Amino acid sequence: MTDPTSTNAEAFDEWAIVELMGHVRRAGRVREQDIAGVGFLRLDIPTGPDSTITQLISPKAIYAITPTTEDLARKAAGRWIPEPVQRWELQPRPAAPAPSRSVFDDEGPF
Repeated sequence: MTDPTSTNAEAFDEWAIVELMGHVRRAGRVREQDIAGVGFLRLDIPTGPDSTITQLISPKAIYAITPTTEDLARKAAGRWIPEPVQRWELQPRPAAPAPSRSVFDDEGPF
C-alpha cells in the first residue's frame, strides 16, 4: 500500500504523444514546468534535426498522454506540427463623414 502523504520527487520527463481537448494531438518531449506557482506541461515538439517548438499546456486541457520512444514521437511530431502563431488584425474603419449641419442647430424639424 502506498502512503498518501508521500510525494513523488521524480519529475515527469518522457517522449510522448499528448492528446488535448478539441481533437488535437501533439508529440514530443514532455516535462513538468512551474510558472508563477502553477504547474504546466512543457511540450518540446521537434520540427527538424536541431529545432523545436515549445508549447506550455495546462494539465486541465489534456485528455491523454501516451509515453513512447523518441523515434516514434519524432515521426508523429512531423505529422502534427502546430501552425505558427499569426497576428490577426482588423482593418481600421474609415472616418465617418462630417455632419452636414450642426447637431445643435435649433432650426431643425423637431
